Amino acid sequence: MTKPVALITGPTSGIGAGFARRYAADGYDLVLVARDEVRLRNLAESLRVMHHTESEVMVADLATADARAQVVDRLTKGVRVLVNNAGFGISDEFLSTDPQLLQAELDVNVTAVMHLTRAALPPMVAAGVGTVINVASVAGLVSGPLLSPKATYAASKAWVVWFSEGLANGLAGTGVGVHALCPGFVRTEFHERAGFDVGSKRSVM
Repeated sequence: MTKPVALITGPTSGIGAGFARRYAADGYDLVLVARDEVRLRNLAESLRVMHHTESEVMVADLATADARAQVVDRLTKGVRVLVNNAGFGISDEFLSTDPQLLQAELDVNVTAVMHLTRAALPPMVAAGVGTVINVASVAGLVSGPLLSPKATYAASKAWVVWFSEGLANGLAGTGVGVHALCPGFVRTEFHERAGFDVGSKRSVM
């Protein structure tokens, strides 16, 4: 890849797909990270045809340590932009949810963001240029009932907000920016996969 490179997690639909299209249009080559290989390759081909950009496809489930390590290894080689967009939500109430599922939610929403950002920043700082965009949520800006279905989700996104703000302040003057994006309700496949009622005004992600 001879162009600047943007690595995007969760790019096969919704907000992640929007980031992929935007960076491709802006002249970036891409590293696309998600679980669905067919959709990844279809996206890569459509971006190649539309924007003449090259995409590296990485099939990875960020809820697993091995997959996170694979992406970390790629990031240590350097990218211009990292977009931590992959997210995980649960519709069941906290007390009725399998602890392993709760752990998987935190592994995608928190652990992956931490590990991938930690891997991406040293090459960016050394180069004096780079951007990390962490997709949080307005849910991370307000507290909700502890036993609600979104309790751990909101807490994980609050972590993303404060993590991003702390890094942004610490990296001031380095040429590297860290940003937290806090969207409100967006009709994407996220809600269907999580089992949330998309017709409810309270379905804010």
